Parts: sequence; structure tokens; C-alpha cells
Amino acid sequence: MCRSIKTLRPPVLPEKATEEEIRAAALQYVRKVSGFRAPAAHNREVFDRAVDAVAEATADLLAHLEVRGAASAGDHAAT
Repeated sequence: MCRSIKTLRPPVLPEKATEEEIRAAALQYVRKVSGFRAPAAHNREVFDRAVDAVAEATADLLAHLEVRGAASAGDHAAT
């Protein structure tokens, strides 16, 4: 497990994860998997595409997770 990646779902985070937090986690994941902190120029495009894909998958996962015992987004809107 990459220690720099933090849990992005409630109740660990009090609020919904931001796009910036999701992208930072995606970047850390791609760095870990690729073994590169920063890609060489010839790998930049594929590296950036991977970060985008992981960020998109992460956002989708967080949007659809159901956490038992946690209030739903609709519950927060009423308060």
C-alpha cells in the first residue's frame, strides 16, 4: 500500500473528497505502480492518461459507495 494515499470516503473524511484530493491519490498510485516519480518526456502522455483514468475510476467509486451507518448525501441536504 502506498502510504501517501489517504482514505477519501466518509467517515474518514468529514466532507466529500475534492477533485484535487482524488487527483493527488491517482498520481501517487500511478507513481507507485510505474516506479517513476516523474515520467521521461517520451512517457509523459501515457503517464498522464493513467492518472486521468485512475482519478475518474476513483471519483466513480466514491460516488457510488454505500457506507453502512453513514448518512446519505440526501440526509445532509435536509439539515
